[in-house]
Amino acid sequence: MKKTHSPAWISHFLASDPPRSKSLVMTIFGDAIVPHGGVVWLGSLIELLEPFGVNDRLLRTSVFRLAQEGWLGAQRDGRRSCYSMPAAARGRFARASRRIYSPLTVRWDGSWTLVISAGGAIDAAERGTLRKELLWQGYSIIAPGLAGHPAADAEALQELLLRVGVQDKLYVCRAAAVEQVSTRPLSDLVADGWDLSDVSAGYLQFIERFEPLLAALRDEPPAAPQQAFVIRSLLIHAYRRVQLHDPQLPVELLPEPWPGAQAYELARAIYLQTYAAAEEHIMATLRREDSDAPEAEQAFYERFGGLR
Repeated sequence: MKKTHSPAWISHFLASDPPRSKSLVMTIFGDAIVPHGGVVWLGSLIELLEPFGVNDRLLRTSVFRLAQEGWLGAQRDGRRSCYSMPAAARGRFARASRRIYSPLTVRWDGSWTLVISAGGAIDAAERGTLRKELLWQGYSIIAPGLAGHPAADAEALQELLLRVGVQDKLYVCRAAAVEQVSTRPLSDLVADGWDLSDVSAGYLQFIERFEPLLAALRDEPPAAPQQAFVIRSLLIHAYRRVQLHDPQLPVELLPEPWPGAQAYELARAIYLQTYAAAEEHIMATLRREDSDAPEAEQAFYERFGGLR
């Protein structure tokens, strides 16, 4: 493994794969702002994004678009603006956070959740939106009008159907094999329903890029607060980009060895190395505009199986 130093690693990462500003705002909002009450003044957000090369104009454009899309809500106090998470987006933020920071412990009970559209109950536009949202949630389109997942999140599915407006037009059920009938095992549906090669490749690329950083962090003195914040943010941004395309299949149905498990442990190790110093930078930045900005909530310290 080629030895590197964390400042050089940061510079190379930002030069070779600069994060898109809108996506980076989402990462930093979820990782750093939500644990501190979910509200940030624009000036503080500008300061947090500055070391990534995101200038004032580009940031203003990004938060304006995120507000238009319903991900952020804007409020004004005189000439100042602050941004928060609208109620409609909180559930999606929370579910994304659980996917990113929770250990890989999804188990399979042998059943599948099936979403069935029959009889032309939904129109073409609804069908297209539903398909897109189900695929994003990790479902497989098993056949026309039939989607399935072996470890579905019922709460997330309910929110999805309500958001698309088709909750009264579909059938949702749980299916299991009939033991008295000799058929192919339901586990075979994984191979038929998902091509995991891209997700696997994404995890392997993540491991290749971040293992040298972990080695550097273990060899060097502790990172300064701003540097730790940049590392932590780039880590979650890169991990989220792969992990949110992972269909979150139960561990029993994943190929062995599954690189997602190694990627999770690597992300956890780097987060443990940087989170405390990064918190110092976050708190100092937030309190320059809001002296009452709260410390991180207790749930923050439960990330990656426990930070303390």
